[in-house]
Amino acid sequence: MVCGGFICTKNALSALNVVYIMVSLLMIGVAAWGKWFGLVSSISVVAAVIGVGVFLLLVAFVGLCGALKHQQVLLFFYMMILFVVFVMQFSISCACLALNTDQQNQLLEVGWNKSEVTREDVEKSLNCCGFSSVNQSVSCPARCFANPESCRTCSQILQEYAGQVLRFVGGIGLFFSFTEILGVWLTHKYRNLKDPRSNPGAFL
Repeated sequence: MVCGGFICTKNALSALNVVYIMVSLLMIGVAAWGKWFGLVSSISVVAAVIGVGVFLLLVAFVGLCGALKHQQVLLFFYMMILFVVFVMQFSISCACLALNTDQQNQLLEVGWNKSEVTREDVEKSLNCCGFSSVNQSVSCPARCFANPESCRTCSQILQEYAGQVLRFVGGIGLFFSFTEILGVWLTHKYRNLKDPRSNPGAFL
């Protein structure tokens, strides 16, 4: 059978969902590994990553079951969910790539003030104290705090990498958003194909 037929489309859609399952398991594993070894102390950050991984796993499982069984209801819901995820991810990815330096700094400051645990993780890992100034009256887990005059502010270090990180995240997000729109297209096409193994007069 030529590519583009029922079997080829089924295999392509199944393979795409297997990739999604692997990515979701990788996300869950990395988050759990980071928490286990103390690389990330914030429960909210770990929970958010694991939550996204579990959501992706469930969506991929629905898509895989729908592809293997040619189940119209599962395929419809999978296609709708995947399209919504594509719109959200594409928008966020474009926003990451479009942020200028001032906007990046504002975003970093909001994140800095939101979680004390995450703030301490950043200070410890980057060996810096404070966001825009070093406050010697407040304890800091960084090694340089033994000599506060030698400490750099975390905003200086974060700004050096913020642009690169946002471009990387935006690029990865765009890549996966295009795989999602590919999944929507494959699902729509697959739903409207007849199963050659079934009754030729039946339309599943």
